Amino acid sequence: MHGVIWILLAAGAGCCIALQAAANASFRGNLGDARYAAFFSICGTILTASLFMLVVRPPFPAVVAVRGAPWWNWIGGPLGALIVLAGATLAPRLGAAAFIAAVVGGQLACSVLLDHFGLMNLPRQPLTAVRLLGVLLVFAGMLLVKFR
Repeated sequence: MHGVIWILLAAGAGCCIALQAAANASFRGNLGDARYAAFFSICGTILTASLFMLVVRPPFPAVVAVRGAPWWNWIGGPLGALIVLAGATLAPRLGAAAFIAAVVGGQLACSVLLDHFGLMNLPRQPLTAVRLLGVLLVFAGMLLVKFR
């Protein structure tokens, strides 16, 4: 039962990504510049995260833990900024469904490679023919969504 709840929460996060792409695409249209749409969106993220931290007030992690984190632990923010910029730039050109389908396809392709090689402290899960077929089916779905 818990697995179903986690999947539903992840699906809800996916809805947030689609809504975010549509909002940023509209913002781009209103501002006339995807860069400013991404910038203001990220400012909203910083404000939201700051307010959350003020309300929750978690203890600060040990300095040794912060300093000892591998370099790739720090790329989430810049990658998130690129995703926001991509949504603001590409969603108006592709449409929300095709943009999200392409994002999901890219996420899945990258994820099976991360799993296969056990990169970034993930448990190794070999790339099997069935998993590869799943990736190919997602890409086929992306093409169907875009080109009907």
